[in-house]
Amino acid sequence: MSDSLAGMHILVTGGGSGIARAAAERYDREGAIVTVLNRSAAGADAVREASGGRIRTIVGDATDPAVLTGAVEAAVDENGKLHNLTCGVGAFDNYSRVSDLSPAELIDAADEIWRINVRATLLAANIAVPALREACGSITLTLSESAFNAIGGGVLYGSSKWALRGIVDHLAAELAPVIRVNGVAPGGTGGTKFGGLSSLGQTMTADKVDGRDERIAAGTLLGITAMPEDHSGAYRFLADPVDARVVTGVVIRTDGGRRL
Repeated sequence: MSDSLAGMHILVTGGGSGIARAAAERYDREGAIVTVLNRSAAGADAVREASGGRIRTIVGDATDPAVLTGAVEAAVDENGKLHNLTCGVGAFDNYSRVSDLSPAELIDAADEIWRINVRATLLAANIAVPALREACGSITLTLSESAFNAIGGGVLYGSSKWALRGIVDHLAAELAPVIRVNGVAPGGTGGTKFGGLSSLGQTMTADKVDGRDERIAAGTLLGITAMPEDHSGAYRFLADPVDARVVTGVVIRTDGGRRL
């Protein structure tokens, strides 16, 4: 393992569970000073306790500018530097079909998923940029296989992830040459409690869907169902200022060779 993350200050939004938690824990294992922002107090407590108290946690809503400002302030080092922002907060649409929704339901669902998946990412970047500039740091966004193909979710989810793919390109251009901006696009992942949209009353989490892991494996070239930690190496690489020094505007697809 590289020791290039040692001493780096990293903020992970949504880092109390799933893929974002795996990324936060990978950063921690490799010597980074990690702060996690998570809406659930239980998730925040779990990641902090699992790290032996090394990972610092803040409980709050990552769509709230005031909460994000506080999280960035807590994560920066004594010189006001933040070395990496990893955006992992997200919501799913449980494969909702536009044609099955009323106009009112569609408006509410679209507003909710774009507020969480897209606007929260833009806000986090906006607030973190000054500290990232001080550190010549980087931003890592969490996309999905749905950012490349009409799979892995419904149109609401997919369109929000396509938007993040565009944000990677545009932010990389806007923030160059000082801040690198990249993304990781995981495929279907087991062991996650990915939640649906409250506006549609979706309470089932991804881990409760019967046969999901088997369907994921059958749809990949490698024939496997990834677990959250399987994606963590891509996050580590992109955050590494040495190994990824010349990498920006790139999305790494950790989807097992997803087949349509």
